[in-house]
Amino acid sequence: MKPIKTATILWTLVAALSAAPLLCAQEHPLAKVNATAKASAIQIEMIQARDVSLPAEFQVALYENLIQEMQKEGGFPEVYRDGDRNAAGAPELVILHTTVTGFKQGSELKRDVTTVGGATSITVLCQFTDKEGKVLLERSIDGKVRLIGDNLKATDDFAKKTAKLTAERFTPDRNDSDSDSAILR
Repeated sequence: MKPIKTATILWTLVAALSAAPLLCAQEHPLAKVNATAKASAIQIEMIQARDVSLPAEFQVALYENLIQEMQKEGGFPEVYRDGDRNAAGAPELVILHTTVTGFKQGSELKRDVTTVGGATSITVLCQFTDKEGKVLLERSIDGKVRLIGDNLKATDDFAKKTAKLTAERFTPDRNDSDSDSAILR
């Protein structure tokens, strides 16, 4: 009878300890932002790599792939580059600030030979703000290449994930009368 009580107590303790982090978890204050926000355009600032040693080709590829994916999949009618003066006149402008917080350059040769080693990964903190600098959304997004492809594919992975996030969280600013007339037709 004693082993059954011990096992029951042990399982109860394991279950309680496993559930404790879930019960105590608190959502980040920035995660409580509206599910979607209106935006008519996005301006993408240059990629920053303050405390991380990031090769120049990765910094350029991150920026160019991000702009390309935002134009294709980001859901914004207008995508502006850093320093574009036309962005100042855009209503409901969202500005994307990006800072590389982690980088591990892998080996294409190791990936080709072993398939378990040589992964390249990059972590970027993305902060979406309005014109006044108010933070609308902040996320850390990873880009990875694990099996096949050159190391720069990690930048493409990051860009696709970021464009998908923006398409989900920001909606184009449409004129209500245009949408009403489209429904009536």
